[in-house]
Amino acid sequence: VQLQASGGGLVQAGGSLRLSCAASGRYAMGWFRQAPGKEREFVAAISRHGDNIYYPDSMKGRFTISRDNAKNTMYLQMNSLKSEDTAVYYCAARRLDYVLGSRLRNDYDYWGQGTLVTVSS
Repeated sequence: VQLQASGGGLVQAGGSLRLSCAASGRYAMGWFRQAPGKEREFVAAISRHGDNIYYPDSMKGRFTISRDNAKNTMYLQMNSLKSEDTAVYYCAARRLDYVLGSRLRNDYDYWGQGTLVTVSS
């Protein structure tokens, strides 16, 4: 399984960015992020067909996860970005097609290389 994250970059606070993750197959997938000196944090997950989506309470409102199965690509739309959103964002995939509550690193079987998002204040 290959996962390729892209779309990171430098954006001003209050701006928006859309990340993409191209996968070599169709899996339940999720986004995580890791800020410097901090542990990897769960952002959102989406089931294989997109019919189940899971966000932790801390991520609800500004972030939207979606997918285009025709392209085997998952997206993360990030709006109203803040400096604390600065992190490397990772996409991940899991063989089990169940995402509700799947917020731990060990819940995912495959990982992409990450894409850096820097939000300037």
